[in-house]
This record gives sequence, C-alpha cells and structure tokens, in this order.
Amino acid sequence: MDINDTYRSPLTTRNASPEMAGLFSPRRRVETWRRIWLALAEAQHELGLTITAEQVADLKANLEKIDFDAAAAHEKRLRHDVMAHVHTYGEAAESAHGVIHLGATSQDVVCNADLLIMREALQVITAKVALVIDQLGTFAESTRALPTLGFTHYQAAQPTTVGRRATTWAQDFVIALEDLETRLAGLRLRGMRGATGTQASFLGLFEGDAEKVDAMERLVARKLDWDPEHCWPVSGQTYPRLVDAQVLSTLGLVAAGIHKTCNDLRLLANLGEIREPIESKQIGSSAMAYKRNPMRCERATGLSRFVMSMMQNAYDTAATQWMERTLDDSSNRRLSLPESFLALDGALDIMGNVTSGLVVLEGTIKANLDRELPFLATEDLMLAASRAGADRQEAHEVVRRHARDVVERMASGSVENDLLARLQKDPLFEGVELASFEDASRFIGRAPEQVDAFIEDVVAPIRARFAGKLPSSAELTV
Repeated sequence: MDINDTYRSPLTTRNASPEMAGLFSPRRRVETWRRIWLALAEAQHELGLTITAEQVADLKANLEKIDFDAAAAHEKRLRHDVMAHVHTYGEAAESAHGVIHLGATSQDVVCNADLLIMREALQVITAKVALVIDQLGTFAESTRALPTLGFTHYQAAQPTTVGRRATTWAQDFVIALEDLETRLAGLRLRGMRGATGTQASFLGLFEGDAEKVDAMERLVARKLDWDPEHCWPVSGQTYPRLVDAQVLSTLGLVAAGIHKTCNDLRLLANLGEIREPIESKQIGSSAMAYKRNPMRCERATGLSRFVMSMMQNAYDTAATQWMERTLDDSSNRRLSLPESFLALDGALDIMGNVTSGLVVLEGTIKANLDRELPFLATEDLMLAASRAGADRQEAHEVVRRHARDVVERMASGSVENDLLARLQKDPLFEGVELASFEDASRFIGRAPEQVDAFIEDVVAPIRARFAGKLPSSAELTV
C-alpha cells in the first residue's frame, strides 16, 4: 500500500520533532523492552541463577537487531505483543532463547519501559520550556520600558510595558517548569514484581531467598540507570495509573501556558502591536493575499487544547482500574500518552520559534496608547486640578463632560483624542501643566523595575541551571 493511501498522524508528519517521535517509535519501545530483558538476565546471572555469561553476551549482541516482520507474524499467531517479541529476541539470540523473560510478567517489561521512555520525554519537554523562558526573558529585557496599553476584560486599562506583559507569559512557563521538575524528581520505576506485584515467581526462582529477590530488583534498576531507591514500594500488575494522570496533568499545565500566551499574541496581532515571525514567501490566505494570519500561534493553541483534554482521560483510566489490573488501560494509553507528548512537543517547538522572533510594531503601540491615554489619566488630572486649587467635584464634572464629548466624536469617526487640548482651554485647569500627561511613561508604575527583578531573580537562575542544555529553536515543518 502506498503511504498516501492510509492515515498518518499529523503529530508525526506536521508537528512533533523527530526526537520526540523517535522516543515513542516502535523501535525505541522494543529496544527498551530488550534493555529490560537484558538487565534482568544479567542480574539473575550475577545472583547465581542458571544463566550463562555467553547467554548474556548473546542478548547484548542482538539488542538492536529487531525483525519487526517476524514479530508481526508471531503476534498474529499468539495474539500477544510482548510474547511475540520474546520469541523474536530469542530467534536473534538463539543461545538465550530459553532464559528471556525468566520469572517476569509482561508489565515487568512494559510498565518499566513506559516509565523509562516517559522520563526521557519529560526531559525533552523540560528543556524546551526552559528555552521559552529564556527567550521571553530576552524579549522582556529589550522591551522593559516600552509603554503599551493595558487591558482588563479586554477593555483599555492602565498602561503597562511590552516587557512587563512578557514577564507574565514567562511566569506561566516558570510555574510549568517547576511542575515538570517536581514530576521528574518524583518519578518511580515499577520494579520487578511479577503477575500481581507479590514477586512470587521471582521468589520461586531464588528458592525462597527474599534478599536475592530484592537484590535482583535493585540490580535491574541500576542497569537501567535508575536509582533503585526510586521504585514503587508496592504495585499491582502495573504501576499506579495515577502516575499517568499526574504526568498528563503536568503536560496540560504546560499546554495551558502556551494557550494563554498564544491567545494574547493573536489578540495583539489583531491590534497590530506584535506579530509572530513570518517567512518571506509565506501565504496567509489563498483568497486574501494581503493577510498575515498568526497561524503559528493558532496551531499551538489547537495542539494545546488537545493536550489539556487528555488530562480527564488519564483520570478516567486511573479511576477505572480493577483490583490488581484490568487491560482496558492498554489500548487507551497507547494513544493518550504518546500523543499528549507529541502534541505538546509540537506546540513547544512553535512557541520556541515564535518567542525567538517576535516583531514589535512600536508605531501602532503608541497610536493605540495615545488614543486612550487621556481617558486613563483622568483621575490624575482631577487630582492635579485639586492641587492647583480647584474643587475636586467641579473638576470631576468638567472632565466627565469633556470626556463624554470626545468619546462621541471618536465613535462617529474621529480618531483623535483631544481631551487634553479641551481641558487646556478650560479655566478650571488653568494652573495644571497638561503636557506632562501626554507622557505614557508616567503611568507605567514600576513596570521596568519589575522586569529587571524578574530577570534577575527568576530567569537568570533558570538560565544558569540549563546552561549548555537548551535546545535550538526548532525549524518548523509547516
């Protein structure tokens, strides 16, 4: 069948990085299974079971020689994917055929492999979140004192600065980074536990020697580069599926940060204040040739929504596991875990690309702010008139009357806000220096200093922690 005659996931063809797609590939999955079978055989050999050094060497030599066609044929006959690969591995490492998977159940392999892959995937996500924080920090520094119209309820509000707004985006990613690092630090291996978690089969292999069973589990963990003290103290046939819920909740948290930031950027693009990067030949619309759609941020929000929706799925799966295990989790997790990681990876690559090349349109920013600034200054104007000797209530009425007239004129088509010019002619404001109220920087409070403090106290330590570990901004597929 031609590759274009069957469905292919847009997560691998359009969104996720080759690195993340590779982590959840069939090859990485089966190679990880084989690493676990090798670690188990090595540990059992070292603890005195009848597994020879030659058999261990045979397993090691054939670790990456995977015949997927043979495995598919075995699975068609056996209806069991793990046993299909036990046989396939045994055919490659013939001398060890009879000692692969000794004492183990499928989830000794599958669960531990899932956790090993998930740890790597979380590390990739963590580095990409740190990159976004770094780049937003750079952007915030460069625009720390550039006044811009603030918004509450998406209505004009007290001015802020472009850089100060960027720190709120960065702070969301800092919260997500903290959650990612907490999740990584707390991730536990299932361990080697057997069919219901009691280790009965391994206890039988070692003729009732519980110390050797514990030693075997610790050895396996070490051989898999995992701290043996970070295994679950108890498990059923699987590790607790609440772990998946925790991980997907963390991914959802990152996704929410992306979604919020990209929504803001889409709104700012409509206002003509900030644009995402655009290629010289990029087409915004097949019909409207002039358009510069914020398609990167739009795609990132779409992917992020998908990731956030998977959080509830994971809770449902964890809640519906029966006793020591049921199999209804398997088909679901084959979708929910990799696709959540792949979708978030794609959204983060977009976020990294966007934050590395944001375009600030200072002329529009100033025009939008100038249009609203006199209204935003009205309280300060009344106070200034009071200090100059005017009655505060009279000043309020004068400002209100002129402001209403200006609003009506602007609504009917005039784009100029001449409130200050009107007040300058009013006797009540005769002693007030109104020109100073045209300077937006007097209304931005401590915004530039807050940016400086955020960079020093929050961004700089993250930059130091990830020095030499940050990925490059991704080259987007689309």
